[in-house]
Amino acid sequence: MTQALTDTIPVGAMTIRFLVEGQDSGGSVSVFECSVPLGTIMPAPHSHGGFEETVYGLEGTTTWTVDGHEHDIGPGQALCIPLGAIHAFDNRHSSDAKFLAIATPGVFGPAYFREIGEIPAAGGPPDPAAIAEVMRRHGLTPAPPDS
Repeated sequence: MTQALTDTIPVGAMTIRFLVEGQDSGGSVSVFECSVPLGTIMPAPHSHGGFEETVYGLEGTTTWTVDGHEHDIGPGQALCIPLGAIHAFDNRHSSDAKFLAIATPGVFGPAYFREIGEIPAAGGPPDPAAIAEVMRRHGLTPAPPDS
């Protein structure tokens, strides 16, 4: 059992728990569970060119915007996010939500969420420039403001 199976990483109101890290799968996949309280708007719209992402709904409903198109993902539903697609999600529904995220290959890990979670908010939203810098360092490309 790896440390990832027990760590819960807070990121704002959300929590992230890695179930499989890339090094545990020979680099083929990383899998993490996201708990998304009602009213959560995360993350900043972004894309990634180094891995594809598939989300699978476990509880509640999250709304994903992928290249300008909205998709509600509830329990048992999945959404594949291809390389380069600009995407973000929120929970504007009636209850907390939870989903699995599967990144292939497994090049994305818990260090990203730990760093994002440590960016101070100082009474308001976290610094967008600091968030963008962490995103870039971990293979995510922040979307232009009009996306």
